Amino acid sequence: MVLPAKKERYTFADCLTWGENERIEIINGEAFMMAPPSRVHQEISMAIAAQLYNFLEGKRCKVYPAPFGVRLFEVEGDTPDDVDTMVEPDISVVCDMSKLDDHGCKGAPDLVIEIMSPSSRRHDRLVKLNLYQRAGVREYWIVSPEEKAVQVFTLNEGLLLPHEEYGQKDIAKVNVLNGCFIELSKVFSE
Repeated sequence: MVLPAKKERYTFADCLTWGENERIEIINGEAFMMAPPSRVHQEISMAIAAQLYNFLEGKRCKVYPAPFGVRLFEVEGDTPDDVDTMVEPDISVVCDMSKLDDHGCKGAPDLVIEIMSPSSRRHDRLVKLNLYQRAGVREYWIVSPEEKAVQVFTLNEGLLLPHEEYGQKDIAKVNVLNGCFIELSKVFSE
């Protein structure tokens, strides 16, 4: 895949011209190509999303697996040319339906889950953690396929702080969804 013609600042308007199969995020106007996820990454994503979907059936919150565009800082009245940050979390849970439109989510999802790959480790732990914190994401999970572990961060006074760590045999509590737990033995089955 080739990045679109080099520009000083990309916006969501550019994203709307790219093909649906293009996996490119824009952060502060800079474009980042995303590698196709591995088989294990997809299995982990599906296992978590399935448990969330089953829990949320009939409830007001919805789960969205990637590719799902999240315009973290878009506000009412913004045009696509105004929006210079659009990410595609591996899994997003949105409870405020007014944030949803045909293109994805405007503003912060309630829960964001990123599944690390060797190429995304720094990006997920630093860049995205800071973005999600600034946007007000209430809960952020970083899933490590290598370690078969989940690190949970929760928003506390504007900061996403480490809250809990879970291993392969644990049952992880989803803090923003009352009564929701993820069985990690079903996530890390290999």
